[in-house]
Amino acid sequence: MIKYHRTSDNIIIAELTDDNFIISHAQDVLDIMGDIGTNGCNRIVFHEKNLHKDFFRLSTGLAGEILQKFSNYHFKLAIVGDFSQYHSKSMRDFIFESNKGNRIFFVENMDSALLKLK
Repeated sequence: MIKYHRTSDNIIIAELTDDNFIISHAQDVLDIMGDIGTNGCNRIVFHEKNLHKDFFRLSTGLAGEILQKFSNYHFKLAIVGDFSQYHSKSMRDFIFESNKGNRIFFVENMDSALLKLK
């Protein structure tokens, strides 16, 4: 299920709210992008629980494959979760570098997600 938020600047931000939906393939993201794009939306919030555990194991390539779609199609993404549990240096570096950019953000709460995507 997708919930839409509208900022004070009239920007539409989608949020994946289905606790049972697990993104495990790039096609899952493309399907969501297609759905929200029809509503004039190019910003979305995923929750950590919606991403397959392989996403957080960079060696699987899933994170890179999924996040590349956001770059290719000019969408922005905020991922809400507790990322302190990931002790891999490569994952921590990946999160740090993503947060320095302007397309992909790893944040602690929904308020931060909406601010980053605004």
